[in-house]
Amino acid sequence: MQTKEAYRGTGMGVIFMAFFGTLWAGIGVMGLQEWGFPYVELAAMLVGLLLLIGGISLLHQAQKMPERTTSHFQHIRFWFNIVFIVEGLLIGAAIAICNAINQTELIPAVIAIIVGIHFLPLASLFRIKLYYVTGIMLCLLALITLLVAPSSILLGDQKLSLLGFGCAITLWTTGLILWLRLKHAKS
Repeated sequence: MQTKEAYRGTGMGVIFMAFFGTLWAGIGVMGLQEWGFPYVELAAMLVGLLLLIGGISLLHQAQKMPERTTSHFQHIRFWFNIVFIVEGLLIGAAIAICNAINQTELIPAVIAIIVGIHFLPLASLFRIKLYYVTGIMLCLLALITLLVAPSSILLGDQKLSLLGFGCAITLWTTGLILWLRLKHAKS
């Protein structure tokens, strides 16, 4: 049986994946340096919008269910907030350090690693094994772009495009899987 909290939490998760996936796609678009503009950007916004609608639909369904908030869900909410705050602080510190040492080109990859690592405690907290895969994929994408991808090719900044679109696809896929799993569990 699905609970109001499951629908609300999954809905918020899908919305987060939609929003942050679309932000990462924007970084990928920046790397293209206007190649394919505005079509690539519009496609990214469309995917983000569709996932946003999916997340909102889950929140709407949650409103129709009875409230059953327990101390367990309050515990989860508390630790989610802690993980989210630590992630934000680490991203802020990473940006400041990269700027201070004049290595601003590292900022997107370092942020991707921090975001990837933040999924690991969330996987355990929410008991969603998919988050382990999401976190590892984001970290791997960042490491690949730092260590392997060429700096530029004919289509602009290859590293930025690879990282941005790779993170976007990873987050969007995670959001879609969360949404579909809950819809499938309902039927």
